[in-house]
Amino acid sequence: MKNVWMKNIGMAATAVLMLSGNVYAAQAEEVPAEVAKRAVIADIVKLIDVAGKQRMLSQRIAKDYLYVGKKVAVSKASKQQKASIDEMVSAHKVLVDSINDPEITNLLSFVELSIEDFKATANEPFTLDNAQLIIDLSESMLEGSQYVVNSLKEKVKVKESAIVGKSGKQRMLAQRIAKYYIAYQAGIKDKNTVDQMKVAVAEFSEAHKALMANPSNTPDINRKLNEVDRLWKIVYKFYLNIEKGGLPLIVFNTTDDITKKMNKITAMYVELYK
Repeated sequence: MKNVWMKNIGMAATAVLMLSGNVYAAQAEEVPAEVAKRAVIADIVKLIDVAGKQRMLSQRIAKDYLYVGKKVAVSKASKQQKASIDEMVSAHKVLVDSINDPEITNLLSFVELSIEDFKATANEPFTLDNAQLIIDLSESMLEGSQYVVNSLKEKVKVKESAIVGKSGKQRMLAQRIAKYYIAYQAGIKDKNTVDQMKVAVAEFSEAHKALMANPSNTPDINRKLNEVDRLWKIVYKFYLNIEKGGLPLIVFNTTDDITKKMNKITAMYVELYK
C-alpha cells in the first residue's frame, strides 16, 4: 500500500504522520488542506479494514482446524484454512510496510511471532491439546489485531473509522461463533466455550442494530444489511443451541455467508469514506 502523506494539513493529518515514511512535503502547498486531510483519513480507514480483517482470519483459521479435526466439511475447511493463512501473512506485510508508529510496530512484531506459531499448529495433526492451543493462539491474534485497529482509530477520531471498525468486526464475530460451536462439538465442552459463543452472538446482534441505524448508510448498504438481517434472524437460534449441536454444516455455511456479506458491506463503507 503506497500512501502519500502530506504535512501541515490539519489536526487529523498531523496525528497520523508517524504512520508512514512516505511524506512528500513539496506537495503540501499544492493540495488544499481539506482535500489532503480527507486523503489521510481515507488511507487510515483502509488500514483499519486491513487490520480488522486480521481479526476475522484469526478466528477462521482456528475454526477450519477444528472442522477438519472433527471431519466435517474437510475439503472446504482445508482449502479455506490455507487461503486464510496466506491472506493473513500478506495483510500483515501491508500493515508492517505502512505503519511506522513505534507502539503499533512493536505490537506487530509480537503478532508476527504469533502468526508463525499459528501456522505451525494449524498444520499439526488434530488432538484436543492442539485444538486448545490453536484456540488460545487465535485469541492472542485477535487481541493483537484489535489493538492495532483501536490504535489506528485513535489516530483519526472520526466517525468513519468507528463505522468501518464496527462493520469489519462483524466478519470476525461470525467466524468466532463457528469456532466455538465446532470447538464444543470437537470435545472442548467447558463453560468458557459456551459463554464465548453466546457473547459473540449478543455482540453481533447489538452491532448489527447499530449498523442498520447508521444515518450515513447508502441505499446499497441498507440493502446488503437487510440481507444479513433476514438471515441472522433465522440462524442465530441455531448458534445458541451449541450444547445440543447437530448442525455443524449449517453453522459452517451460514457463518461463512454472513462473513462474505459483511466483507462486502465493510468495503462499501471504506468506499463511502474516501
